[in-house]
Parts: sequence; structure tokens; C-alpha cells
Amino acid sequence: MAYRELAPNQGAQIWIGGPEIAQPELLFQTGDVLIEAPNWSLDGASLFLNGHGLLWRLDLRSTERGLVRVDFEDLPELNNDHVLDPDGKHIYLSAMDRHIYRGALGGGAVQRVSLDDGHWHFLHGVSPDGSRLAYVKIRDFGEPGQLALMEPLGPSVVVDTGEGHIDGPEWSPDGSWIYFNTEGFTDEPGHAQLARTPDAGGPVERLVTSDTVDWFPHLSPDSQWACYVAFPAGTLGHPADLEVAVRVVATSDWSTPRQQYPLFGGQGTINVNSWAPDSTRFAFIAYPTA
Repeated sequence: MAYRELAPNQGAQIWIGGPEIAQPELLFQTGDVLIEAPNWSLDGASLFLNGHGLLWRLDLRSTERGLVRVDFEDLPELNNDHVLDPDGKHIYLSAMDRHIYRGALGGGAVQRVSLDDGHWHFLHGVSPDGSRLAYVKIRDFGEPGQLALMEPLGPSVVVDTGEGHIDGPEWSPDGSWIYFNTEGFTDEPGHAQLARTPDAGGPVERLVTSDTVDWFPHLSPDSQWACYVAFPAGTLGHPADLEVAVRVVATSDWSTPRQQYPLFGGQGTINVNSWAPDSTRFAFIAYPTA
């Protein structure tokens, strides 16, 4: 796997949306680095993003200073799956060598926390108490991804979510549920839908029935809101460079979008949870072309 790069005359824009934000607000843009998948720091001061195989920080108090590289020691190139440790001081990072690493937000040494079991480990969630990780377990890309849970440095346990590829698993803020998207509701690929399953195990609950291909449900810290990205009907996987929409819904009514933001993007737009600590805003990325 190789990191993505901007096409000629293409840029990357960070936008801010939220349940009360009808028109998204442009926060930052660059034509130099294809940045992806923002995490909002727990102190509310920064966004952490990946780009060109590296992790970057954007200071929200002085965005004009631009992206600052976070330097880690002996860390392989990164993909766009990274999640903050609930301690607010560390981050878990999926790398292109198949593994998950943990490092400080300021950089420095890292620790590999996934076992060498011959699988890819695409991280998406950390339990609220920081004791477990939720990731997509894949041996071969021709096979569907599975929902797997693990303690750092421990073996994984596969959660039964039925047939079909799953992606984007992350816990609800209270730790009771694991939210994800799945193709388990159809016999044909290209119709991922949003779902959840109890953390303690149990049936998969469908959250909404739509004619779009829906990925990456992310709950706000107060559990009142969620956002996700909707791809055109029939889309296979979650590719880049498509006309998509980021939707905001109340978790009490997933079928009625509170806000909807059309954009050119897809892959990298909202792969990981990017809600601000106050639950009023979240960050997402568009990739417009000239």
C-alpha cells in the first residue's frame, strides 16, 4: 500500500459542520499534502490528521501557521486509521505494515500493540476506558473484513456480525454499543448500511435503511448526534474522488438528516471520529479539483 497524493489541480480542504451549522465553515486548505481523517484533540485545541504516510497537527488557535509534522521514531508509513487514546495524551495509529502502534501526541518513540498474526489491523475504535481496541481484521483483501476486539498486546476476539464486510467499528461514548457499517443486510456488494451491536454481544441492529451506500458512523461525545458519509448507490467500498454527502443526524432519529453537506471526496473525508469535545462541531475533508 502507498499513501495517496493530490491529483494535479486538486486541493484538500478541512470543513467544520455540526447539528446547528447549516452552511459548513472552511477552516483550512492546502494544495501540498493530501491530508485525511481528522481527529479532534480532547483539549479542543488541535486537529490530528494523516498525510503522505505521516501524522500532522493543525493548531486551531493559529491555523495560518499550517500543518506541523508529528515526528515519531521508527514508525512505518501510516494509513488513515488513527484514534486518540482516552487519556488525551496518546494516539493509536494503523500503519502500512499491517500493525497498530501507540505513541504520544507530541511524537517520539512508539510501541507496536498488535500481534504478528498474519492479518491487517485497521483500527477504528478505542473503548472509553482505554482498555480495548476495535479494528477491522483482514487477511486477504478479497475476503470481507471482520469486527475484532483486542487488548493492546493481546490476542483478538472476532465479533459475529453476520455475513458481509464491515468497517469503521467504534464504541458509543458510554461503551454499551459498537457502531459500524456492514454489507450484511444484502446479498449483493455495494450497499453498506449503518448498524450497531451490543458490546457484550448480541444481535446486529440496523440503524437506517437508505438508497445510498453509508459508511463510518461517528457519535458525538454527548451521544446526542452522529455523522456519516453517504456514497452513491452501488458504490463498492469507500473510494476516493466521488460526489458524496456528509450527513448529521440525531441518534434518536437516524432516518432524518439534520444537516447534509455535499462534497467531492469519500475516502479520507471522515474515516475516523472527528467530533469536538463539546459535541457542537466536527471536522471533515473535501478534495475539490480546479
